[in-house]
Amino acid sequence: MLPTTLKLPVKMQPQPNETTCGPTCLNAIYRYWGENGSLDSVIERTQKFEHGGTFAVFLACDALRKGFKATIYTYNLMVFDPTWFAKPAVDIAERLQRQSEVKNDSRLLLATAGYLDFLNLGGRLRFQDLTRPLIRGLLRRNTPILTGLSSTYLYRCAREYGPEDTPDDVRGTPSGHFVVIAGYNRINRTVLVADPYGPHPFGPTHEYWINIDRVLGAVLLGIVTHDANLLVIQPQRGKK
Repeated sequence: MLPTTLKLPVKMQPQPNETTCGPTCLNAIYRYWGENGSLDSVIERTQKFEHGGTFAVFLACDALRKGFKATIYTYNLMVFDPTWFAKPAVDIAERLQRQSEVKNDSRLLLATAGYLDFLNLGGRLRFQDLTRPLIRGLLRRNTPILTGLSSTYLYRCAREYGPEDTPDDVRGTPSGHFVVIAGYNRINRTVLVADPYGPHPFGPTHEYWINIDRVLGAVLLGIVTHDANLLVIQPQRGKK
């Protein structure tokens, strides 16, 4: 019988600044799997944008270089065409390269370079419906889920404007964020979120229970900021 509740022992540190949520979540995953490296070192080596922030694929590449397995469940139709996943014979790296030759969006090109590196390092891509059973199934394998989503939707906060990410409901644009999904409660239809950001609307700690459908909606709306993904990192077989 499937468990009605599950909570993985993920310990989340506070992110040092507004743009280091990704490496902070990645370090929490490493610590979950028994790695004891410092957060500062993860932040230092993580590829980032000019003004801070990163893509999940850059976090995945760091994990692959450290000898972990990494799988990305993507919902980002700005980068991936659904037909690429319809047949196993499709060379996704080749399609990404072709796409980069006809589109000139800077963030798309940066993400593409990351995904080409990811595939070359042995990373795996998945494209399947984002559902409650998918989330619970991954967690039942004792694998926390590093998640790129829309913080604007998750927090129901104002959009942000300018270099200081000032809340501005008129001029602002949606913001992306990384959290770790670390548990579920089937009875209450909630998931446990380990969140490096604070203060946030859900209490004073870095973990909270929240409706699973709210989180799934935030993941899908992460497409606006080139997020919209689940990243599952695991040790190679035989290591823990």
